[in-house]
Amino acid sequence: MILHKVKVYPSKINLPKKKQLAWKIAEIASDNAKLNKDAVEMVVNRIIDNASVAIASLNRKSVVSSREMALKHSRKNGATLFGINSKLKFDCEWAAWSNGTAVRELDFHDTFLAADYSHPGDNIPPLISVAQQNKKSGLDLLKGIITAYEVQVNLVKGICLHKHKVDHIAHLGPSVAAGIGAMLKLNTETIYQAVQQALHTTISTRQSRKGEISSWKAYAPAHAGKLAIEAVDRVMRGEGAPSPIYEGEDSVIARILDGKKALYKVPLPKKGESKKAILETYTKEYSAEYQSQALIDLAKKLKKKVQNLNQIKKIDIFTSHHTHYVIGTGANDPQKMDPNATRETLDHSIMYIFAVALEDGDWHHVKSYTKSRAKRKSTIKIWRSIKTHEDKKWTKKYHHPNPKKKSFGAKIVITLKNGTKVKEQQDRADAHPYGLRPFKRKNYINKFLTLTKNILDKKEIDRFLKVVQNLKRLKPGQLDKLNIQVKKNKIKRNFNKGIF
Repeated sequence: MILHKVKVYPSKINLPKKKQLAWKIAEIASDNAKLNKDAVEMVVNRIIDNASVAIASLNRKSVVSSREMALKHSRKNGATLFGINSKLKFDCEWAAWSNGTAVRELDFHDTFLAADYSHPGDNIPPLISVAQQNKKSGLDLLKGIITAYEVQVNLVKGICLHKHKVDHIAHLGPSVAAGIGAMLKLNTETIYQAVQQALHTTISTRQSRKGEISSWKAYAPAHAGKLAIEAVDRVMRGEGAPSPIYEGEDSVIARILDGKKALYKVPLPKKGESKKAILETYTKEYSAEYQSQALIDLAKKLKKKVQNLNQIKKIDIFTSHHTHYVIGTGANDPQKMDPNATRETLDHSIMYIFAVALEDGDWHHVKSYTKSRAKRKSTIKIWRSIKTHEDKKWTKKYHHPNPKKKSFGAKIVITLKNGTKVKEQQDRADAHPYGLRPFKRKNYINKFLTLTKNILDKKEIDRFLKVVQNLKRLKPGQLDKLNIQVKKNKIKRNFNKGIF
């Protein structure tokens, strides 16, 4: 790996392309490096993972609306839509929009946390859509997805967006553009321009994940993927982009991030080096913000220690800066304590999540978020007794450069009415790659079977699992087989009139 220093240059200094971060990204996207075997197998896991959560969310409101929009953009020899007959094809950018929304809706796919946040699985829907429309092979798709993960993970390691309240999809636009470029075997110059254009158009604020969180949280990554597809299309036609997008005098860094005196260090593999960043990412066992995964495990364990939950006086959670200020009481969002809050808000409230998991000793992607569940009096009592605190030890562990030592956990102190304190702590989720029971292929398949129960028939389940595990041998034009069809009577419609 090479650690690239990224800083702002005044316009009077003409920074050569080859010294720009966007060019460095484009170089590794166009280098045709050998694919790492473990990375290839992990891509298969993540496609299964994405399919699980997408099918489970097919009839949720935002997914239905996104699908209705895509259905208005049919195209011969285009791309497929989750749930819809695979013989029907649609413009790849609209398929990416709909499929990306379905993947993101439940907040239940993979994650990578470092200097910033990310859900690298958001790269997969736009890449599959473009691959289908362009008749690419399974190996082409693998190359693209592995590249996209590499770019996003390393941008997340080097550049913090959250500090400036910029939404993390700003790292997704460039990674999708780079992945598409690698998959289509585009030259370095074309990918360089596409990366810049994709970044320029995907800057937005974190209000989408603040206060009353709306369905835009599900749409945002899909929108970034759609914009990245359009960016690649545009530059393939010979057009350029704002440049240098990272280092320029009025660039993203200069005007939106750390400013003209900023210095970022972004790691990237050497040209020709196998890309393995996907192996540093992790999926979710529970449908909730990733930083709550270890705390759900903690709650399940603490339930066995605290026999009578009515005796709880207060609960203190000592954790990292990110957890405290994003999903904890440090966010100062009253909505995070409101039983009438949206599902999207509740899954960003560690107070709510911990209270429910402690009471139930479990977590369910639907039942744990119902209105009746959120309004249960006993839950509200526990919920409002919880306070989070930043502990610098946990913040340091959160940012540890060694993936094996990086921590997303907390220390829990439950104080009972008689003064007894019950304590428990855990560094990372049990399902984390370095947790007690890391997710393996069988776990991904079990998650798929659980989430698609009563939605898919056995024949379609068996067909999909067989195809996806044979991904590297799929020939050009066979990627439509990665789509999953659902019986027409199980697909909800939204007949509200729009523009399309």
